[in-house]
Amino acid sequence: MPNTVLIIAAALLVGIGVGYFIRKISAEAKISSAETAAKRIVEEANQEAHALKREKELEAKEEAHRLRNELEKESKERRSELQRMERRLLQKEESFDRKISNIERKEEEIRSKEEENRRTEEKLQQLHQDQLAELEKISNMTSDEAKDLLMQRVREDIDHEITMMVRDMENQAKEEADKKAREIVTLAIQRCAADHVTESTVSVVSLPNDEMKGRIIGREGRNIRALETLTGIDLIIDDTPEAVIVSGFDPIRREVARIALEKLVSDGRIHPARIEEIVEKTRKEIDAQIKEEGERAAFETKIHGLHPELITLLGKLRYRTSYGQNVLQHSIEVSHLAGIMASELGLDINLSKRAGLLHDIGKAIDHETEGSHVQIGADLAKKYKESPAVINAIGAHHGDIDFHTMEAVLIQSADAISAVRPGARRETLEAYIKRLEKLENIADSFEGVDKAYAIHAGREIRIMVKPDRIDDYSSIKVAREIVKKVENELEYPGQIKVTVIRETRAVDYAK
Repeated sequence: MPNTVLIIAAALLVGIGVGYFIRKISAEAKISSAETAAKRIVEEANQEAHALKREKELEAKEEAHRLRNELEKESKERRSELQRMERRLLQKEESFDRKISNIERKEEEIRSKEEENRRTEEKLQQLHQDQLAELEKISNMTSDEAKDLLMQRVREDIDHEITMMVRDMENQAKEEADKKAREIVTLAIQRCAADHVTESTVSVVSLPNDEMKGRIIGREGRNIRALETLTGIDLIIDDTPEAVIVSGFDPIRREVARIALEKLVSDGRIHPARIEEIVEKTRKEIDAQIKEEGERAAFETKIHGLHPELITLLGKLRYRTSYGQNVLQHSIEVSHLAGIMASELGLDINLSKRAGLLHDIGKAIDHETEGSHVQIGADLAKKYKESPAVINAIGAHHGDIDFHTMEAVLIQSADAISAVRPGARRETLEAYIKRLEKLENIADSFEGVDKAYAIHAGREIRIMVKPDRIDDYSSIKVAREIVKKVENELEYPGQIKVTVIRETRAVDYAK
């Protein structure tokens, strides 16, 4: 048994040794084969690199040859271009030299001509002096005296021609302007007709009987005092049968008092508490009516986007009059007239109508605010974000400021058309007489005027001039100067015709 184990162990050792030697031989064979393959691969790589190197060298030589050829070609072209430029420069230098030679020759000719002209001018001056001396000897006048006489005659001729030309141009311009203005104004008036309400500072309330006067007065006058205190209006109760006069400067307050009194008379219950209730209710009704009137005016004239406060102020104009003309109706009429004239002249119709409607907006509060209604109206338009053109038209419609747009001129014209239309307004007698006197005084202030008469209700002034002081052509100049002075110093509606009359009378007596 022990011998068998030893045999097996020895067999194992022999097997292991044999296997080791076999594997070593196999590995060496593989290593030898790999080294051979590697050497073959290296040789092949070297051959390919060599071939690639030769190929690249050939390509580089070909590229260098191509570039050298292109460079030589470009150099040849540049040399050719430089040669052409050099030839052109030489030609230009030759041309420039020829031009300089021509200029020098012409300058020499000019200098000789100038010298010749100078000698000729000296001869002419000498001849002129000789002729002047001969003329002075013949006419017994010096050159200055002759010059003054000639200038005087030329001036007279020029004044005469200028006067005739100005007269002809004025006549032509007036004919054309009058014709066009008549067409535009006539068309505007035909298309616009507004009702005018004549109002005053008093209103009359009719009573059913005279006994009602006592109830209006009340015990110890408490009713009439309450009504006057609440409305700010004076009640006049006199001997006028069945009537009470409501008097006040503020037309809105007067209207509130009138309507409230009519309601109290109709109701029959007249005492301080009832008076206060009726007055407050009437005031609210009037406020609503004011707003309605403003909206009606804006709707009638098709003006949109007005500030609510401006609409309220427009409504207040319903209760305001100017020389008996209702201001709201007047504003609506001016808006229509301005829009029609603007359409005829190709101007901004919406701007003209808007400015025409708002031109007298200052009259709504001119009794509450200091300043003229023109300035107040312009300030209101500025306050409520109206355009500069509308503000200028409001401020310039009475000539207080300069016109910035043609629409502003239309507003002034439309305002005058609405105001001077027969029956539109009433003018106080005192103001009318003062205007006529001032018109005549302006004419009398000119030298050479003999008499002046204002006729046709102040729309024309006829002036008699002294014939020995004013000739026919000077009378045209006098008429123009009087017109300018009237326009600058006098305020008047419409236009004033100035007629200058010059006549020479020969009087003799048969004996």
